[in-house]
Amino acid sequence: MDQPESRDGHPAPSRGPGRRASRARLAVVVLVAALMAAVLPARSYVQALTAPGDAAWTTRTVDWLRDRGASPLVDTAENLWYGLHPPSDRPPEARDLPTVSTASAPSRDGAAALPQLVDAYGGRAVAGERTWQVRRLDARGAVLLATAFVRPDPEHAGVVAAVAWVRSTSVTAHLVAGTTIPGGAAWPGHADVPPRDVPALVATFNSGWRTQDISGGFRIGNQTWPRLQPGQATAVVDGRGRVDVGVWGRDFGVSSDVVAARQNLALVVDQGQVAAGLGSNRNHQWGYRDNQHQFTYRSGIGVDRSGDLVYVAGSGMTLEVLAQALRDAGAVRAMQLDVHDGFPFFAVWEHAHGADTPTKLLASMAHDANRYLQPDQRDFFYLTLPERGR
Repeated sequence: MDQPESRDGHPAPSRGPGRRASRARLAVVVLVAALMAAVLPARSYVQALTAPGDAAWTTRTVDWLRDRGASPLVDTAENLWYGLHPPSDRPPEARDLPTVSTASAPSRDGAAALPQLVDAYGGRAVAGERTWQVRRLDARGAVLLATAFVRPDPEHAGVVAAVAWVRSTSVTAHLVAGTTIPGGAAWPGHADVPPRDVPALVATFNSGWRTQDISGGFRIGNQTWPRLQPGQATAVVDGRGRVDVGVWGRDFGVSSDVVAARQNLALVVDQGQVAAGLGSNRNHQWGYRDNQHQFTYRSGIGVDRSGDLVYVAGSGMTLEVLAQALRDAGAVRAMQLDVHDGFPFFAVWEHAHGADTPTKLLASMAHDANRYLQPDQRDFFYLTLPERGR
């Protein structure tokens, strides 16, 4: 059975339409929670609010409501709100653009070798648009991580998508289970980045939807729950610590070389093209049809032709615009990750002068930049330098 896409989260620290949308969803959360609490035992709600792991009370409340059949009420209110509040047609303001750390001055050497970013908007460019900023170099002096921003929506000048590119051969990827998501098993670790890995951190970023809301599965080591489904979009970590994105059962499957896997619906980019049928979603491959057209915060992950990692996130995007942004950033295969304020998150980690300094890809991303150094309720990925490069 297809599950609705929509979920709520911590309000983003920005002004304008995004903040108003967060306030509207907050009002919906309070109203629906009050109605549900009137007919359901309050004890379970208190347990949800006090369960271990970092998560805003609004996130905990919405998850509790959805687990008790209130998804249609929340979805209806959100779809109405987003339909009445499209993104701005005005150019973005400085606070809407990706942040760059002042801890160091990254070299631009080698930026010419990065994927060429497509001008999807086609209007007057904003300063810095489609320009790669090299953030980390590897031990050989090659580009390890670079960030940029694009405007992927030809109809809305204010929509900004931040892009991160990571050389997959220069990092080791890790998938970590949260205290609540995926659930179903006693997973290794403590739902955070182990302290021993912090000095080697390159990046941390969010995973996908709640496993309760999709048919796909989750795997770390020899533990799998729920079952990994053929045909589902899957992010895989192999024995070398490299990430790949593809279709389970077509591009890869259960083998000794798959050490971690995370599924989330169907691919949104395949063979370098936006997936066929994405705009109409007649078969509900990407969740409830109406929710794909919400102008909301979305994130996605893919790989380019060289197998390097591409991550995209931004506010005010429909699913089709997110897919186009991933394709235009060079992804040949890509999948959507989590959506809505509070869930998309990416931090670049730099290490200089004895300090470990994280910087969020977008200032509007909720949570502190050092998110995932403490237990989180949801699963996530983090990237480190390989042992030989530390």
